Amino acid sequence: MSHVTCHLCMRIVGINIPDSKKIEYSLPYIYGVGLTSARKILKIAQVDPDKRTKDLSAQEVNRIREIIEKNYKIEGDLRREIMTNIKRLKELSIYRGTRHMRGLPVRGQRTKTNSRTRRGNTRKTMGSGRKPSSSPT
Repeated sequence: MSHVTCHLCMRIVGINIPDSKKIEYSLPYIYGVGLTSARKILKIAQVDPDKRTKDLSAQEVNRIREIIEKNYKIEGDLRREIMTNIKRLKELSIYRGTRHMRGLPVRGQRTKTNSRTRRGNTRKTMGSGRKPSSSPT
């Protein structure tokens, strides 16, 4: 995620959340909270999802923060867990682990064509073969 620098950002669990957006769209800036879980959090916290982040009261912010801290694994912890899961697959040299090691698709996609991103083989597509129009005729 690209970090947004702003002078009046609200911080929840150490992450700056954009101020001018609706709260239901600014919560997913936290790694581990998507749109669906953001809506669930707001429903539990009884906060209107159409409210802008900057319009929230301190009480509402605290309710949201509590729910996230209690029920969700986010940011560093989540990244660490995912890393350890992948490391476990590699160490047991399970098929999925070997795919991770080789940098190939893990979930059974074809590799004869496609899988460019995973292999790091991003080729620039060729144009129509015409010279750029900027060259003099």
